[in-house]
Amino acid sequence: MTSFVEPSFLRDIGPFAFTRQVERLLLHIGFTDVINIDGPNDQGGDIVAQFRGERWVFQAKWKANAPVPATAIDEVLSAKAYYGANRAAVVSNSRFGRTVSERRTELERIGVRVELWSGKELLELYNHPRTANRLPELPLRPYQSKAFEAVVEDLDAKGRALLILATGLGKTVIGGEVIARHLRYHPDDRVLVVAHTKDLVEQLERALWYHVPKSTRTQFLTGDHKPDDLRGITCATVASALAYARRGYRPGLVMVDEAHHVAENGQFAELLDELAEVPQFGVTATPWRGDRFDIRNRFGDPSETVGIEDGMRLGYLADVRYRLFADNIDWDFVREASQYSYTIRDLNARLFLPERDEAIRDHLIGVWEQTANPRAIIFCRTVEHAERMASLLAAVPQWKGAYAVHAGLGPRERQLRLMRFRNGDVPIITAVDILNEGVDVPDVNIICFARVTHSRRIFVQQLGRGLRLRTGKSHVEALDFVSDIRRVAAILNMREQVAADDIETLRLPASGTRFEFSDRRAEELMREWIKDAASLETALDESRLQFPDPDIFAG
Repeated sequence: MTSFVEPSFLRDIGPFAFTRQVERLLLHIGFTDVINIDGPNDQGGDIVAQFRGERWVFQAKWKANAPVPATAIDEVLSAKAYYGANRAAVVSNSRFGRTVSERRTELERIGVRVELWSGKELLELYNHPRTANRLPELPLRPYQSKAFEAVVEDLDAKGRALLILATGLGKTVIGGEVIARHLRYHPDDRVLVVAHTKDLVEQLERALWYHVPKSTRTQFLTGDHKPDDLRGITCATVASALAYARRGYRPGLVMVDEAHHVAENGQFAELLDELAEVPQFGVTATPWRGDRFDIRNRFGDPSETVGIEDGMRLGYLADVRYRLFADNIDWDFVREASQYSYTIRDLNARLFLPERDEAIRDHLIGVWEQTANPRAIIFCRTVEHAERMASLLAAVPQWKGAYAVHAGLGPRERQLRLMRFRNGDVPIITAVDILNEGVDVPDVNIICFARVTHSRRIFVQQLGRGLRLRTGKSHVEALDFVSDIRRVAAILNMREQVAADDIETLRLPASGTRFEFSDRRAEELMREWIKDAASLETALDESRLQFPDPDIFAG
């Protein structure tokens, strides 16, 4: 297997993918906090990273044959000032011409230094004895080891496997270990990792670097990036992978991330059918689909399932202080309901009164003041609602600069906003569905639901954004201002499962997870009303329910 900085490989993959290979090399050298900022309006910088207490900024210059122009030095110096870096470097797969060397010498005379790494230097750095062969590995937790063994066993026995692991429990970690094991036994095989969005594809490639040695090449395959050589691991969008499979591309193993996107028909189904003879496994945190297609029909019964409730009980997810604001119930309707059957749609429309954004803001201020190092995401209904909510929050002094993140933004603007949030420059953002999956966001300790969602999958994904453990994080505050019957059922069901006795529980102190209603009468009403929370969670709008005896709640 050739190096991932081998000249012909770097020439083949193009400028954007070249920057990512530089990013990977920096990690192997020992740089930390490596952030890829490549894109329009990047102020002349493509990568920002830390090394031995200094911030570096890199300008990546991919060239097919021509030398790098001297303007690259001025661009990276502009980036150095913009990002507050201590050191600056221009990196290229090509060579530096005479004018570049002259410009660097000129600047050195006045005490300004710019590093130049050509394709030759990249190979030397790659082969240097101090350059790590592997990035730091995290030992698998007991449940991860069990899940890894189960997936491998099913793949070996049936050629199919399915892993269901809640957000924050490391499904990509296990997937990476499965791929690494396959390549140890079949080093010449090609591996395909497929996902439904370009953002997720890029995130997956980066995650897989931590599971394979530097001798294993990785690349991504999308509508914009179409390499000819797919040796090693290829992370691809489904449409691009399907096009290559139709032309004869045959990997030795296929991993489908966010496997709940696999439907009975469509591009995922066609791709997996095209590669039917290839071992395939899917990973997901949320196996439920809106069209009721059961992904077990594609991958078989789950090799292992570890849900949010399991993660909480085992102590591998953050404690949750969940507060459902159900004090806006229309009690007149409750008294008049008697024993009539109503559809869930009717009940949601007549039972709950809408909560105003101003009330959400006021409750959020109170929680914010009582939370150490608060970081918050507010999930909204629409793009317009997210923008309106962001403006409302930005008027609060401690939230000045709050903004919205959604699919209506251009990719570069969305990336910049997420980077500012990740860096802590802005501690609170509003969002629509863009943060549900496939977008790298920092751990937060306040999650606020200001939107209706009847989807169990979306609700669990959004809650999962606050469940990752981190040093100094005691718990996550979850504020739910959208009262929906199925949401209430999900919370009651989750509370019962988290509180269940489990002989394998690893947490020694009492769990700090709590699920509370702001109105105790509402809790009692729901407890009587919802007798089968597990099935009601996924009920349709047309499902009919009956109230309990209204006299119980007449007061």
